[in-house]
Amino acid sequence: MAETDAIAPNEAPNEAKEESGGSSLSSGKRVPGRLRGRGPDRDFDPEPMREVLLPLLRAIEAIADDAPDPLAPETMDRLLRRHPKPGGGFFSRSDLIAGFGAFAVDEAFRFDQDRFRRRVQRRPVRTQSGVTPLTVLTKPFPCPGKCIFCPNDVRMPKSYLSDEPGAQRAANNRFDPYLQTWNRLAAFDATGHPVDKIEMIVLGGTWSFYPEAYQVWFVKRCFDAMNDFGAGRDGRDDFDPGTPDFGRIDAEVRGEEFDRNPYNERVTRFLKQAQGGEMLLEHEGSDWEALAEVQQANETAGARCVGLVLETRPDHVTEEEVLRLRRLGATKIQLGVQSLDDSILLANRRGHAVAETRAAFARLRRAGFKLHVHWMANLLGATPESDCEDFARLFEDTDFRPDELKLYPCSLIETAELMGPWKRGQWQPYSADELLVVVAESLPKVPRYCRVTRVIRDISSDDIVVGNKRTNFRQIAEREIERRGETLVEIRRREIRGESFDPERLDLRETEYAVGSGREVFLEFVTPEDRIVGFLRLFLPSHASFVEELRDHALVRELHVYGGAVRIGAAPGEAAQHRGLGTALLDRAASVAVDAGHTVLSVISAIGTRGYYRKQGFTDGTLYQHRSIR
Repeated sequence: MAETDAIAPNEAPNEAKEESGGSSLSSGKRVPGRLRGRGPDRDFDPEPMREVLLPLLRAIEAIADDAPDPLAPETMDRLLRRHPKPGGGFFSRSDLIAGFGAFAVDEAFRFDQDRFRRRVQRRPVRTQSGVTPLTVLTKPFPCPGKCIFCPNDVRMPKSYLSDEPGAQRAANNRFDPYLQTWNRLAAFDATGHPVDKIEMIVLGGTWSFYPEAYQVWFVKRCFDAMNDFGAGRDGRDDFDPGTPDFGRIDAEVRGEEFDRNPYNERVTRFLKQAQGGEMLLEHEGSDWEALAEVQQANETAGARCVGLVLETRPDHVTEEEVLRLRRLGATKIQLGVQSLDDSILLANRRGHAVAETRAAFARLRRAGFKLHVHWMANLLGATPESDCEDFARLFEDTDFRPDELKLYPCSLIETAELMGPWKRGQWQPYSADELLVVVAESLPKVPRYCRVTRVIRDISSDDIVVGNKRTNFRQIAEREIERRGETLVEIRRREIRGESFDPERLDLRETEYAVGSGREVFLEFVTPEDRIVGFLRLFLPSHASFVEELRDHALVRELHVYGGAVRIGAAPGEAAQHRGLGTALLDRAASVAVDAGHTVLSVISAIGTRGYYRKQGFTDGTLYQHRSIR
């Protein structure tokens, strides 16, 4: 997904030098050598390296001003090789930024700190959507699902694998929310990425199945870390998370050898043995009042949460759960749909039917959440033909029509129960040609209001017994679609990202479509080439909401302006986010809502965007913000 620098294997500078201090812990008591997790080394002292490092900084600054920021990988590679570290190795981006900051006290540099960061920034694609995404994982915990395609890596929360990058980071931090968040912020900051606007993505198992006290505590600790980091505080040594080392669980699971999922039993037994008979540690719980306090502090924090994403199953989306998700501060829900065919859901032991998925969509949409759906091809009982038909239902059926989508072809993992049907000849992975048919037939059906965030899951080829192992399958499918003369209009394909544009030539385009409980209007600013610069999702309900506060209000479900992430308060320059496009979209949404007969425009705002909406004339409600439009 992200671009990487082009330094030869085994010769790359260490971009994320990690500290691994601490001991193996099994209690919540403070002990010497307490776990601090792993993050970039923020204690690098550039002064002893001045003689070598300063010429490198000068060389980076001397590159022509019209060179693109960040510098091209080959340019940075050449400079790093020309100025290696004494004794071998290369300077990391965090070393360069630390050196620039230290030497700027008594050296005259042409650039300021922000410009230098942009010049040496690594992997800018991460923040070109306008915010910095930060993913954390909950700890392994029992799951209500019995899906036969799901991996059973007992060292991880359900459905995740220990080889996945995000899972590795979580394990290094013992799944502690504060350590994961703080250390990831440090890693972004050390490589030049802005960290003041964070989309917090919480993954792991079925969120709604974790105890409420754990949910509140987990989210609170993520906010604590953002608040601390933004204020320059390092609270990693202030407590000992005490979470047991899940690497000690007996992880040997052979999917074909069991008829009943062993995950829950093994994880439950391990947690109770390691935690004195309890599923949760004493400190893994909090109350709503404490959460509200840190949320309020985050409204003006140096690292603000501008989006909170949680994932769950359709059969757990009750009206009470929707209100709880909103109270936590969530704005987007990742929903495991997998299939819209009851026979496929039953064959794969999904545990719910399409009816529950319909109900979940209706409740979440009516409460204003963004809907990020997971859909799987090649499940037990499916064929390429049935998959193409099933995918089409996602957008043809007005009860669905998601905002974002992950398209996951099923890959066989050794710990999954699907091993049994495969060995008995009841299931086979699609051939490369068959999979290409499904993906190439499906992607052109995605409308312009939906973003396809992922096509292939980030699973190591070593973990896949059989199935697609090509991580660039999306590009393969897009080339095939282009060969056919078809065009993709989904959002990710059209994002402006870091490209320049003429604001005078932007067109405001409106796409209206019916949904089960009303109408959606997708407002977007696009260039003459149909590159999307910003958009707004407006929901016009056909009946009153079960959320009393919303009643029959028109509802802004999402407002997003693209362009590289811009720090709060930064000068406008050419950044899309500071050209007033958001204000223009909100004003147009208000006009559309008035024409539809509504008197109030409400918004499902994130904690860190409340201040922005107040400036736009919105006032605070209990869970939403509102603006009178008549």
